[in-house]
Amino acid sequence: MNKPTEADLNALDITPAEAAEMNAISHPLLTTPAPDANDDLVQINATADGVVFVTINRPDRRNAFDAPTIAALYEAFETLQGADHVRVVFIRGAGGTFSAGADLAWMADAVRWSESDNRDDAMGLAKMLKALHDVPALTVAIVEGAAMGGGAGIVAACDMAVAVKGAKFAFSEVKLGLIPATIAPYVVEAVGARTARALFMTAELFDAGAAKEFGLISQVLESADQIDGFIAALSTDMKACAPRAVGETKRLVNHVAGHGIDHALMEETAKRIARARVSAEGQEGVAAFLEKRKPRWAE
Repeated sequence: MNKPTEADLNALDITPAEAAEMNAISHPLLTTPAPDANDDLVQINATADGVVFVTINRPDRRNAFDAPTIAALYEAFETLQGADHVRVVFIRGAGGTFSAGADLAWMADAVRWSESDNRDDAMGLAKMLKALHDVPALTVAIVEGAAMGGGAGIVAACDMAVAVKGAKFAFSEVKLGLIPATIAPYVVEAVGARTARALFMTAELFDAGAAKEFGLISQVLESADQIDGFIAALSTDMKACAPRAVGETKRLVNHVAGHGIDHALMEETAKRIARARVSAEGQEGVAAFLEKRKPRWAE
């Protein structure tokens, strides 16, 4: 995992100057959400049948994070936690780039802050990522261009992710004397501890194919022309799934991950399936299966 050569960068269709700029803004420290966040920085669109699109809308800054953007994302994800009708949430960046990480102007301000101020401000990104992680619907990152630092953290915090061939990723915090602290729980969960150590400690620039091998994404799309087809197919698949059951399944996975299989866990899982069987969705789903018809949520 050596530093990319000029030949490596050419193969990724990125100039040394672009790589330097991306490395310069790829770190996890972001400002606290501001109360006067501009909603235009994050666009939220939804269809009547529960497909939601959350788009980071700073294309002139390669969708780099600043305080209002973090605030708007946090608000969007918090709102989606209570939206029972939502089936799937797609997260994108406007203008062909997912996110270049933290904004350079913010970095200039942060240099003057105390350790206490930085700790409080770093909680902004931490809270936003946790809000994304806790959205009950399936969350899917669609990566074009680049997902650097905190942008790659968003990718890791989603339930699944795809990237267009040629997309670039990096956790280059150590090149700035920093650490990928707030995004670490999600990246470690996505790729495993050993791979996370290698990616974090070398600040390696890697492409979509490598991201798939590492487990950061699940699929590589050959071109941006395939994005709409991917969205349509996955949206159709999710409409066949009971919305509350999807949310309960996510919470189930989060609960059992890392737990030993003991009597307490056996009792908890039995309790959860019993509750699902007597729920409105459980009753309707089984009835629809026995009656050879579609359940109400799939009509």
